[in-house]
Amino acid sequence: MTVYATVGALDPAVSHAFYDAVLPTTGWSSHADFPGWRGYSKGGSGEGFVLWTCTPFDGAPATAGNGAMIGFFVDSRAEVDAFHAAAMAHGGSDEGAPGLRPYGPNWYAAYLRDPAGNKLAVVHNP
Repeated sequence: MTVYATVGALDPAVSHAFYDAVLPTTGWSSHADFPGWRGYSKGGSGEGFVLWTCTPFDGAPATAGNGAMIGFFVDSRAEVDAFHAAAMAHGGSDEGAPGLRPYGPNWYAAYLRDPAGNKLAVVHNP
């Protein structure tokens, strides 16, 4: 593991079910599971960037960071669409449906929040 990020879970079962359903649309899957924690990576390898969902160590409720966002770059617009659709079907909330954005001529992205309110982006920018 070279770099990782964590997102808080209000209810680990709900968060894990969300990420178990959404991340495979981009070739990601779980590679580690501990009480209250689950790790996800490309191909479930545990290599490269890793996303952990977890309950906060201090026992306080998880809160979403204002201005914090995890972005996933993907290989096609179809993967952006599939990620967003899976997120909406599994308890996510829309923050910007799939489409072109003004950040460049090919920046195709969707923005959403997971069930705990963590903001995610999925981007295709060839």
